Amino acid sequence: MDVLIDRVAGLDVHRDTVVAAVRVPGRGGGRRGEVRTFSTTGAGLARLADWLTTERVSLVGMESTGIYWKPVYYMLEDSFECWLLNAQHMHNVPGRKTDVADSLWIAQLLEHGLVRPSFVPPKPIRALRDLTRHRRTTVEDRTRAVQRLEKVMQDCGIKLTSVASELLGKSGRAMIEAMLAGEEDPEVLADLARRRLRAKIPQLREALAGRPLADHQKLLVRQLLAQIDLCDSAVTELDHRIEVMLAPFSELVERVTTIPGVGRRTAQCLIAEAGMDMTRFPTAGHLASWAGICPGNHSSAGTSKTGRTRQGSTWLRTALTEAADAAAMTRDTYLAAHYAQIRGRRGVQKAVGAIRHDILIAYWHIVHDNTAYRELGPDWAQRRHGTDAQRKRLVAQLEKLGLKVTVEPEEKAA
Repeated sequence: MDVLIDRVAGLDVHRDTVVAAVRVPGRGGGRRGEVRTFSTTGAGLARLADWLTTERVSLVGMESTGIYWKPVYYMLEDSFECWLLNAQHMHNVPGRKTDVADSLWIAQLLEHGLVRPSFVPPKPIRALRDLTRHRRTTVEDRTRAVQRLEKVMQDCGIKLTSVASELLGKSGRAMIEAMLAGEEDPEVLADLARRRLRAKIPQLREALAGRPLADHQKLLVRQLLAQIDLCDSAVTELDHRIEVMLAPFSELVERVTTIPGVGRRTAQCLIAEAGMDMTRFPTAGHLASWAGICPGNHSSAGTSKTGRTRQGSTWLRTALTEAADAAAMTRDTYLAAHYAQIRGRRGVQKAVGAIRHDILIAYWHIVHDNTAYRELGPDWAQRRHGTDAQRKRLVAQLEKLGLKVTVEPEEKAA
């Protein structure tokens, strides 16, 4: 097999060690291989970089193992061309599974050009990605704390959420603080309602006529409120930092938000997960394939079967799902019409998947072509296929019902 890259290194990365195999030209036109083991500390990775420099390695490949590849990749990316490789693309020979064999196998795949690198965004996008992901997990932590607080209230027979739409609105927070201070009278608690909630004071009196909070429950409520306040302040700080980082690209963010169902937070997530350099993806289909937002290919003997969607970024899929649900609720848009069309034939999940794909395709065009979103309209499918295709489809549907159909053009009045 032809050698396409002369000097390569394959790294088998673990938590505490990294096994490096170098494949370089040897004497007599052959190939020479050498394997060494380094620690994953800063000093150990520096020694690894020095050795690769001495061997004049031009390409370094490593398997994506959890998060352990990150310090190795970040240490070497400025000095070498680094490839992050999908573990599913590098199955070794069964029965020969060792760290040394794995590193040599990676090096051999690299030198023969049998693998391709995974997408690793540049440093600024990685920093933005860390912030957007941490923001989402912080919001989820806050939601869980609010749910636990609701369980404590229900345990005492306090049905505040049966009347108020939000447990921790200004009125609800004031009532809970009063309970912690020792107030037990439902009338006094209900009188703390503000604005429109004051119209429901009779219902609030009944909802707040539960058992007083016990000492241990007061402890739980205080800790949950403190956790919620901490999450609120963290989210506010993260929002500010994300806005600062995306300030130079505010015009792009605004264009992305013109996609129906895509809000500002979703636009920030799309930029953080997919990046702003669409040259990494030759076509919009390549981006959808990388993200796992399209059906897989599964055909054999000329027969196409249902292809499972490949695994992509969970963070990106979650953001696109939220955007698809929001787009389905819009009026007079192509995405809403497309959702209704697919849902009627394939169900809700398939419809959401189709809208996820549409949104991601639109994002690629907005970034790649430096353009704004162009609304196609709810009747795009009919306009695209024309009246002939629509007539054939309707006739086929009637014939499936066992009816014989004869189509004649309408006579125009003289």
